[in-house]
Amino acid sequence: MYEYDVFISYRRTASDISEWIRHHFHPRLSEVLDNNLFDDVKIFFDDQVRTGSSWPEELKSALRRSRVLVPVCSPKYFRDELCLAEWYSMAEREALGQHLIYPVIFCDSQHFPDWAHARRPRDLQQWNHPFEHFQTAPAYLDFNQQIKQIAAELEELIERAPEWRDDFPVRTPDAEPPTRARRPRF
Repeated sequence: MYEYDVFISYRRTASDISEWIRHHFHPRLSEVLDNNLFDDVKIFFDDQVRTGSSWPEELKSALRRSRVLVPVCSPKYFRDELCLAEWYSMAEREALGQHLIYPVIFCDSQHFPDWAHARRPRDLQQWNHPFEHFQTAPAYLDFNQQIKQIAAELEELIERAPEWRDDFPVRTPDAEPPTRARRPRF
């Protein structure tokens, strides 16, 4: 069964992107979607992964049990194996006939691949401020309006998501072998 309505995909090593998602994008999107939909809305953002959990397995399970993917795109997103695995997993599921990927632009879309541009991502570059005090800026009102529009469009995708199947494909990047521990020199 589905557990999440939305899975937020992003390049986890980019601290400004993760801070923006944590402080602004995730809370506003969650609140607006939850206010608009009848059922409680659940959005997966990987800061919810419990300490001590198998992080790759948690991501894989959450992706399989999510209705819609929202990639937060930057040029390096398209070089990150994990990000691409999440995108390609949902793209394979779209073969069932439903649109399930809703990309948003965090920065510099000029360097995105053509197939990403074909998705017509929502441009949020002018509101990509990771700092908490952005919420007190006048521009935050415009950001809130953008989130309302995104939520309205996501509502349709969520409602049209295919019936859940336990064989939904989930790609994973090739695992790198662990580095060999070196003996300390005394």
